[in-house]
Amino acid sequence: MVAFRGPKVWLWRWRRNPLRRRSDRLESWVVLIAWALTLFGGVVTGLMAAESVESGLARQRAEWHPVGAQLTEDAPEPTGASGSGAEKVWAKVRWAAPDGSAREGQARVGPGSVMGAPVTVWTDTEGRLVTKPATESQAGLRAALVGGLAGLFVAAVPFAGGRLVRARMERRRMDRWDEEWELIGPLWERKTW
Repeated sequence: MVAFRGPKVWLWRWRRNPLRRRSDRLESWVVLIAWALTLFGGVVTGLMAAESVESGLARQRAEWHPVGAQLTEDAPEPTGASGSGAEKVWAKVRWAAPDGSAREGQARVGPGSVMGAPVTVWTDTEGRLVTKPATESQAGLRAALVGGLAGLFVAAVPFAGGRLVRARMERRRMDRWDEEWELIGPLWERKTW
């Protein structure tokens, strides 16, 4: 059976009332702190994570650059049932590092490319192979997703903690009422002889 609850009164825990218990005041502070940490922590963490991802991807766009390379072996034909021409395969390539030394590594190239064919690879400032950096729109999407997820996970911690503390307080309050009823209940029994 569900207990009848009257109309919802905003901020009822903060109003003066002679029936307000100490546990009501404690619960009001728990709710206030949990919600403040949930909102503030989630928003701040989300914004910081998004800014960090955005600046990291912007730094990659500034530092990574395309370099001409040559295949040092014939690129294999794509394997598998999907023989679409859009697939890329791994093959060995050679390129010149910024210091002029020759470097070799594996890069994704078009299938069936012959040895000596020119390809474009992306390198960092030290001449190591890297992937093509994200565009500004891709970086914005990644930053928004990472920031949103980070904010959500950080906000979940104080929210769940507040719920657990409130549940424990409610359980403790019910136990106290049971103890008090054990004392008062027998006095209400009506004995007729």
